[in-house]
Amino acid sequence: MRCMSDDHTHVREFFTARAAEWDLRFPDDGPAYTGAVTDMGLRAGDRVLDAGCGTGRALTPLRAAVGPSGVVVGADLTPAMLQAAVRAGRDRDGALLLADVAALPLTTEAFDAVFAAGLVAHLPDPSANLRELARVVRPGGVLALFHPIGRAALAARQGRRLTSADLRAEHNLRPLLAGSGWRMTSYADEDARFLALALREA
Repeated sequence: MRCMSDDHTHVREFFTARAAEWDLRFPDDGPAYTGAVTDMGLRAGDRVLDAGCGTGRALTPLRAAVGPSGVVVGADLTPAMLQAAVRAGRDRDGALLLADVAALPLTTEAFDAVFAAGLVAHLPDPSANLRELARVVRPGGVLALFHPIGRAALAARQGRRLTSADLRAEHNLRPLLAGSGWRMTSYADEDARFLALALREA
């Protein structure tokens, strides 16, 4: 059985090796990110966390949504991904934080919303980790679990079969969220994107 530090090492190694070319590999994802942020219903002045922000592709639309009076923070476990975000100039849209989303150095109920792109598949303990995201969001706040392509398209890209055990399948994700302090309010699994929205329970 792998311990959490092993998971961290694996994730860092995986993304460190790909950080420099990450945005070049997926150059057309921008509109899907913008659309997902729009669907979150953020308002000017909101405080939003991009959990597992990677190269920061969500930071610009998040900043546009919350405006200059809002707060945008991008947290990631891999220094090389944050460095790529800086090279792309995305640190202008949000503060970057080297942190593990399983143990965030952030105040309880500090945020109105969390955006998480491609994060769920990399969580070592999904239930506990989603509870940690719930901890830093106020009651009624929003969680967006996003991927710029749907589950079937992603499985095909990765050369694997889509199975009913997939954590992001609705019948798995809904109870997982419910047991972690969230109530799913919408679920979309389309060729062009995956987006599950949930509200932080009181």
